[in-house]
Amino acid sequence: MDILYQDEALLVVNKPAGLSTLPDGYNPSLPHVKSLLEQQAGRLWIVHRLDKETSGVLLLARSAEAHRALNTQFEQHQVSKTYHALVTGNPEWQEQTINLPLRPNGDRSHRTVIDHDAGKPALTQLKVLECFSHYCLVEAAPETGRTHQIRVHLSSVGLYIVGDKLYADRNRDIPAELASQPLNDVGLIKIPTVGMGLHARSLEITHPISRQRLKFEAAYPDWLEDVLQLLRTTSQTG
Repeated sequence: MDILYQDEALLVVNKPAGLSTLPDGYNPSLPHVKSLLEQQAGRLWIVHRLDKETSGVLLLARSAEAHRALNTQFEQHQVSKTYHALVTGNPEWQEQTINLPLRPNGDRSHRTVIDHDAGKPALTQLKVLECFSHYCLVEAAPETGRTHQIRVHLSSVGLYIVGDKLYADRNRDIPAELASQPLNDVGLIKIPTVGMGLHARSLEITHPISRQRLKFEAAYPDWLEDVLQLLRTTSQTG
């Protein structure tokens, strides 16, 4: 797990996909971010969470005081978060605002659902960064922090995150022309087993002690970088 920044108040890491932020409710013995980092960094406080299959910037506090200050920033929407998502589909728009209320555990699969009556407000700003033959890379900036917010909001406009086993449209498979490409072990065919195409790209906060505004950015995981390069090559030659 790459450390992006650390001082007496903060620890910021690039979380890999497949690793939970906190103990797994069904199997507490599985490794998780907090337990692994505390072995070297001492006691830590989780400030926010990333889904198990989401990679990218994760912030932890190194004191109770820093934890309280950072929690306040999140609660008062003083934190800027951006995610990059590789999705199936090509939208006709370049930018879109999704403002749909969400309710967690809304169906038998324990998915978050759009619920105009009982859901809590949720707002996500979307921007298309790159388009390929059958995919696009989208930047998502959530202004609220609902469970699975980006995954649900993207699917609400017909965009499904590659490798998302919970929300992806199972009728949208790997296109034949890409499936026939000679792929390496982390190529398109293997995406669901490597991770989900959702990456917490950057996080901007105010330092709880110095009050300096800080921005942290996490590099893509190798498999996602490989897939993007393949898509760029395929789009140019197709």
